[in-house]
Amino acid sequence: MSQLWQARFFTTVNHLRDLPSTVMPEIAFAGRSNAGKSTAINILCNQKKLAFASKTPGRTQHINYFSIGGAQVGQHRKDLTIVEEIRAMLVDLPGYGYAEVSGSAKLHWQKLLGDYVQHRTQLAALVLIIDCRRPTTDLDIQMLEWFAPTGKPIHVMLTKSDKLNRNDAANALREARTVLSNYVNADGSAYPFSVQLFSALKRSGIEDADARICALVGLTAAVPATHDAARTATVISSDGITTASVATEAPALTNVANATAPAETTVVPPVAAADTSSQDNGQDNSQDDGHDAPKTSVKKSPEERGLSSGQ
Repeated sequence: MSQLWQARFFTTVNHLRDLPSTVMPEIAFAGRSNAGKSTAINILCNQKKLAFASKTPGRTQHINYFSIGGAQVGQHRKDLTIVEEIRAMLVDLPGYGYAEVSGSAKLHWQKLLGDYVQHRTQLAALVLIIDCRRPTTDLDIQMLEWFAPTGKPIHVMLTKSDKLNRNDAANALREARTVLSNYVNADGSAYPFSVQLFSALKRSGIEDADARICALVGLTAAVPATHDAARTATVISSDGITTASVATEAPALTNVANATAPAETTVVPPVAAADTSSQDNGQDNSQDDGHDAPKTSVKKSPEERGLSSGQ
């Protein structure tokens, strides 16, 4: 299971002053409206409605944060998030370039996006989403010119590649590499970049994108299985608002060699969802459904229940 599947909503902001004060690495997803950015995020995170895809392109005007890690069970949205245990942030930037958006909104987005990608210290890399059927637009170039001088990695995902034949897809890759190679530092060396084809419909390029994104934010290391000491952690509820401070204890270590299994244990499996449509596209359909994790019940002997053998 990909670690990106642990993604869950963290917060949304409309002004730079409201950006979270977290210190973990962030990877931002940017792209032209209707290029398939929200769909790509949802596919990579194996969730249908994590990133909001508006029916009206350009409608989403906020920066949305999704946390990776910090929750006991990634697929259950109701448990609390331990902020100190979040390992990375996926950041969904507003789509740009939609003609029907007002001029004032465009100026606001331009400042919001430009200042964020140029000055956000926690930003480790940028994923630029481009429709492979269309040439790189002036706004895509503007995004590259904002971000490339930071020297941080850029990963370009050419979406909707199922619409192209093999020759046209190769040409799209070549064109993207040519554009990116034009951005060089003072020594004449190209800034770090990578390019790939991606199709949500055909589910191609998912593994390559997952591996690249995880590497860029340091998610390739194994998650510690246990903690050595009790600690106090800040938690945030699934609505992204309520916070509290709770003490979490290290789990007790069990001597496997000397452990005695219970006489009889019954594990109750999770209830299967009635909607099976997600089986066709491989996406999880249990987001925010309120299901609890499977529970374990142990049957007690009559003596343990205080009953005599004659009862």
